[in-house]
Amino acid sequence: MARPSVAGERREQIIEATLQTISERGISGTTLDRIADAAGMSRGHVRHFAGNRDRLLLDAARAFYADESGAPAILPNTVDDLDGALDYLLGEEFASSSAENAIVLAFVELARTDAEIAATLRAAHSATLDRLSGFIAAAKPAADPAAREVAAQGLLAAALGNAFIGDFDPDTRHTSLARAAVDALLATL
Repeated sequence: MARPSVAGERREQIIEATLQTISERGISGTTLDRIADAAGMSRGHVRHFAGNRDRLLLDAARAFYADESGAPAILPNTVDDLDGALDYLLGEEFASSSAENAIVLAFVELARTDAEIAATLRAAHSATLDRLSGFIAAAKPAADPAAREVAAQGLLAAALGNAFIGDFDPDTRHTSLARAAVDALLATL
């Protein structure tokens, strides 16, 4: 009987180790040796299962910015309406300084010089704006479609800005102020 392939399991392990290394060391400190150490395998195994560093960073970005179905996203699939999106994006967890925020900042930095990483981030951003626009349309059906699109952009920009501020200023009032700003924006629709 043939032994089952472990390639998929190893790739997932390597991608998780890559994300962990990025969160701890940033992009410039994410080397194949450090990824191998975090994954508990040799550098040769990392290269065998995941390819070179550039390929691995791209695969890690795609995995990080994918929802449960594999589609590009910032919002999880469990968010299914405007209130849920507001609670998620303008909640304390999303805004807190965390390993996830460190990974986001690292990929944003890398996107400046890597077109494929930039495309991955654009796809997640665009898909999230589309979902937010749909949630706003469901909650505010009489609102002008262009105004709903502006509101979705404002909501996402406020949430991302608030999350980045949380990395250097842990004052939780920022989150309540960002939520109040978005609520005021949505009230105009």
